[in-house]
Amino acid sequence: MRVRTDDEVYRVDAVWLGPPKATFPWRARYVAWGVGIAVFLLVLTVERQLGFGFSFFTTAWALIITVVLTRFICARISHERPLSAAMAMWVRELLAPRERTAGVGGAASAARIRVNPQRPRRRQKKRGKGSRRSTASTVQVSEQAQKNRRRSGGRKKEVRGVRTPARP
Repeated sequence: MRVRTDDEVYRVDAVWLGPPKATFPWRARYVAWGVGIAVFLLVLTVERQLGFGFSFFTTAWALIITVVLTRFICARISHERPLSAAMAMWVRELLAPRERTAGVGGAASAARIRVNPQRPRRRQKKRGKGSRRSTASTVQVSEQAQKNRRRSGGRKKEVRGVRTPARP
């Protein structure tokens, strides 16, 4: 059994053929008339901005351009894709982010990088008068840390981006 769809109902164009007993020789949908009027006014505005005067020939060219643009626009809209959806799609396409094809910046160079011969060290915290540790215990802790470094091969953490001098 074949199921029929209701596409035939939507394929019927809402057209205005003209006044009764004086129909136009062409068929145009209602949306085409609205688009045509808007396009005609836009084309006339652009012509005036470009410096063309108002004459018979400029108006005739505006009418021809309007017909071409209106047919182009109306060929892309239908009952499945109305004018509002087509306009929203056009605006989103214009405003969408684009892939950058050109690289940003120039060639990489290490000419401006300063290199220090010593590794950066953490700053010692200053102790006030009321510190609990004496200087002797601080010396013992630092000696203990040096022994631990020697046992572990001299490195506890990996520091990226800082070159250490080579050991003999």
